Amino acid sequence: MKRQGINPLVASPVQALPATTPTPTPSADPPLRVGVIGYGYWGPNLVRNFADVPDAQVWAVSDTRPELLAQAHARYPAITVTTDSGALIHDPAIDAVVIMTPVSTHFELAMEALRADKHVLVAKPIATSAEQAGQLIDEAERRHLVLMVDHTFIYTGAVRRIKELVDSGTLGRLYYYDSVRVNLGLFQRDVNVLWDLAVHDLSIMDYVLGEQPCAVAATGAAHVQGKPVNMAYLTCFFENELLAHHHVNWLAPVKVRRTLVCGDRQMIVYDDLEPSEKVKVYDKGITLTSRPEGVYESLIGYRTGDMWAPKLSLTEGLRAEAQDFLECIRTGRRPISDGESGLRVVRILEAACESLKRRGQPVELSMPAAHQAVAV
Repeated sequence: MKRQGINPLVASPVQALPATTPTPTPSADPPLRVGVIGYGYWGPNLVRNFADVPDAQVWAVSDTRPELLAQAHARYPAITVTTDSGALIHDPAIDAVVIMTPVSTHFELAMEALRADKHVLVAKPIATSAEQAGQLIDEAERRHLVLMVDHTFIYTGAVRRIKELVDSGTLGRLYYYDSVRVNLGLFQRDVNVLWDLAVHDLSIMDYVLGEQPCAVAATGAAHVQGKPVNMAYLTCFFENELLAHHHVNWLAPVKVRRTLVCGDRQMIVYDDLEPSEKVKVYDKGITLTSRPEGVYESLIGYRTGDMWAPKLSLTEGLRAEAQDFLECIRTGRRPISDGESGLRVVRILEAACESLKRRGQPVELSMPAAHQAVAV
């Protein structure tokens, strides 16, 4: 892979810490050098996984908080640290930029990185509006760069197995999709609970169902004065009468991470908090028999069968995501969680917030199969 050369990052107060050159990983191709912006809650997990993935090097980490950079440098002495994200983005030694910062900064940082000809992996949601997401997609396509969104759950063994079961027809015709993601805190300052928690479940739903809703409706409430909506109920309507319902809450006494997918043949319960058997498949359901009107009880039969737990891949979702990102850079393949998937999720979130303002009135979604890139 051709590089422009190896230049040090622009000096910053934190960069006075000694930075040594990482030891190259043996490979037929030079290792891809990754810069990570944001070393707060989620950033350290990305740094850890990219540091462990073969054929990749975490070259630099940027954050506005020197104390966090000191922690990063103490754990990874070979990594350059800086408070200047622009210096990291424009460092010619870096091939790809990972952005793990607050939502309000995603668009500006991702666009700057793309215009610097860097491949980009950005935290979810991809941007604060569908318009911004579309601009990022267009820029990446113009420059033939990989744009990927950190929809981590779709890289887990549990969610991948659920999709296999749905796609194979094991569940039969789908009736409903129901998810609950609640906990106590953390109240966010820049986004409401839909943008903070529902984004996870919407990305899973988008991947598992492979369909796009035609309308959404949402209700919610803000129980803390001056803070955004902290609990919400979001319903997605599909053309085939499938309903998807999502409950998210920052003000719950217990932590729940549970999804139900119901078909006319079998049903799935996915509990992400289960240490084992996160996915359980139930051979339960109803059978409908065509009978004359007026004999309601005889129309519905109930079927109860066995429960089984499929074997799941134990590979950490973030590691699989990091590997997919690197492979897409090397091969030009489109990632599973590409910019389009991020755009679809943001469109639903925007419509949901509009429905919140209308006290739950459904909002129609004009959702094309794919984003149309602007002519160049």
